[in-house]
Amino acid sequence: VPGHERFIKNMLAGAEGIDFALLIVAADEGVMPQTREHLAILDLLQVRGGVVAITKKDLVGEEELELATMEVEELVKGTTLDHCPILTVSAVTGEGLPELVSALDNLLDSALPRKDTGRPRLSIDRVFTMSGSGTVVTGTLRDGSFSLGQTVEVLPSGLKARIRGLQTHKQQIDTATPGSRVAINLAGIAIHDLKRGDLVTVSDWLIPGRTLDVKLRLLPGLPHPLRHNTSVVLYAGATQIGGKVRLLDTEKLMPGETGWAQIVTAEPATVVKGDRFIIRSPDETLGGGEVVDPLAKRHRRFHQATLESLRVRAEGLLEDSLLDTLESKGPMDLAKLQALCNLSAGEARAAVGDLAMKKRVVVLGDSETALIFPARGWERLVERAKAVVQEHGERFPLRPGIPRQELRNRLNLPSHSFALCLQLLLQDGVLVEDNATLRLPSFDIRPTPEQGAAMESFLDALARDPRSPSGELTLDRDLLGLLIKQRRVVKVSDSVIFTTSAYDEMEGLVTGYLKSRGKITLAEARDLLGTSRKYAQALMEHLDARGVTRRTGDERTLK
Repeated sequence: VPGHERFIKNMLAGAEGIDFALLIVAADEGVMPQTREHLAILDLLQVRGGVVAITKKDLVGEEELELATMEVEELVKGTTLDHCPILTVSAVTGEGLPELVSALDNLLDSALPRKDTGRPRLSIDRVFTMSGSGTVVTGTLRDGSFSLGQTVEVLPSGLKARIRGLQTHKQQIDTATPGSRVAINLAGIAIHDLKRGDLVTVSDWLIPGRTLDVKLRLLPGLPHPLRHNTSVVLYAGATQIGGKVRLLDTEKLMPGETGWAQIVTAEPATVVKGDRFIIRSPDETLGGGEVVDPLAKRHRRFHQATLESLRVRAEGLLEDSLLDTLESKGPMDLAKLQALCNLSAGEARAAVGDLAMKKRVVVLGDSETALIFPARGWERLVERAKAVVQEHGERFPLRPGIPRQELRNRLNLPSHSFALCLQLLLQDGVLVEDNATLRLPSFDIRPTPEQGAAMESFLDALARDPRSPSGELTLDRDLLGLLIKQRRVVKVSDSVIFTTSAYDEMEGLVTGYLKSRGKITLAEARDLLGTSRKYAQALMEHLDARGVTRRTGDERTLK
């Protein structure tokens, strides 16, 4: 691109998509200030290499050309273009142009395939309309493919659209692959709903964030350090957003130094882990680096555990980075983990499998929605679950256990996650399930002597008139629940309780009567049982509810 300062922003909008750079220096002018800035940006974005062309050799003598070459060699030393071919050419005479073309061909032959994570991203650098087509956006496609007819989402707005047409290098295509320059004809979205820097992607994986953890390097030639809370402009892809830099490990970052920082943006940023970025003041490039966490929380400054976590996620082994992400963000499914770490499904699955074999993670379930815990996180959840269940048992010693829903609420887990966790807790014998309640294996209901005496007194009172027990009899709710669990009494309604022996005897009389007579009325049941209408009705309705009998009008039959 032209070297004038006004064009730096355009260069930044397109630089994320390039594999190699062709750096041009005019022999009669030498290295200009914008040449240095362009090279610094290439270095910060880690463009892998390229070619340097010293042009206009026909306008200078041999000595001046040699001085220009030496200046360029000094310029690129220690940068991403160090050791790249430096060629002298003339567009007028054609001298050196075949060698330049050959060098570029060699570079392209060595280009590695672009990463395909299955999550395509296109940062929009141009929006326009075409007669007969409608809205068209252009950009460089990263991390996945787009196809005709595919539904896409535009971030950060969240608007949906459909791909009506695809072009690359003016050729109509059905599928666009990573690394391509692509024009997309979008249906269902208006041009005024789009702007440069918006991201076209697929739904349900990328969440725009406003606090980015980054590894930041300052350019060595700056006349001043970068201080904490300095206002900057962030360039990532085609995005240009204002924000502030929070330095996490120093009060001021000196020129040429690298440090850990957070960039707090004025608007949501659509970046992922590993994305390269540049920061500028209004009129100069300050530095740049790599996104470590696109959805960071605000960190305490000079906190060693935080700094070590950032180092592991940025510089550590893949397994360590995944594990640290799980420990800092909490358990998650494979799809969310691979998106946060910017990995393909295969990379993430293999790494998680290795971690599981080493017992560094616990995987709950066996599908794409399996929940992945860091081992220490799972241990903490197990201890928390045990503590909650034990506390409930101490508060309510006569109840069989804690209801499942109450445990889920206390652990603050979504329903699907809780179901997976409970399955393993039961499988490992950490908890025991008993009629939709949960208890520790060691838990046992043990009434006090006073409570035991109250229960026996209640049973004795019921037995005095077993088919018509007094409605005045009362017992503590938990003690009554224990008698029901022990099947010593049967509660047939809110106001009627029978001893189990009385209930079984009355059920036997009713079923025997029905087997011989075929049907029974409520009045006949009352007379058969020798009790009042109240107790006969309560018993018959309970038998209906159990499916022993079926009511038709005023009569009942065996079901």
